[in-house]
Amino acid sequence: MGTAKIIAGIKMPDSAMTSQATELLREYGSELLYNHSLRTFLFAALNGQQNNIQFDTELLYVSAVFHDLGLTSHYRSEDKRFEVDGANAARDFLSGHGVSPQMLQLVWDAIALHTSPGIAEYKEPEVALLNYGVALDVVGKGYEKLLESDRHEILGQFPRDGFKKNIIPTFFDGFKHKPHTTYGSINADICACMIPGYQRKDFCDSILQSPWLD
Repeated sequence: MGTAKIIAGIKMPDSAMTSQATELLREYGSELLYNHSLRTFLFAALNGQQNNIQFDTELLYVSAVFHDLGLTSHYRSEDKRFEVDGANAARDFLSGHGVSPQMLQLVWDAIALHTSPGIAEYKEPEVALLNYGVALDVVGKGYEKLLESDRHEILGQFPRDGFKKNIIPTFFDGFKHKPHTTYGSINADICACMIPGYQRKDFCDSILQSPWLD
């Protein structure tokens, strides 16, 4: 495998399994998703390191690599949330590497819940750290805790290149054919932003219009 690269004090995983995961991201993801996913891993791992949190580096890495692959044409379904598509893809990938059922479920949860603030941060370290890394990269949550030197080193390796402008259309492209799957999630905001006159399904309407008499 050669000498592992160290970025911002984090040793990048370089096992056969993680290398294959990276190859899939390269093959089926875009440059934007590649850079975002690797920044997400580094932000997550840094947070874990700085807070003395014990976590499985390889599983966190695979979770970060697969977390948005459910947006891509190769992995997306017609009827599931994109997070579930990515989680299913990661589970299939890891099962081929002899990962235990418990760890398969851990990675599945990390990916499926990465857009679920208020839940993910209270689960296992890998789940919470992935959510942290995603939130830091997408909306800047915890930005003030990131050392400037670490930020520059990470962005030097995995640049943003107009990320703010391009990530919303990238998200939307992944589920524009199934906007109903965004109900109850922050992704409904993407549909409202990108679809003129989009009417979100309303939970209160669902209650009041249910078949129950009272």
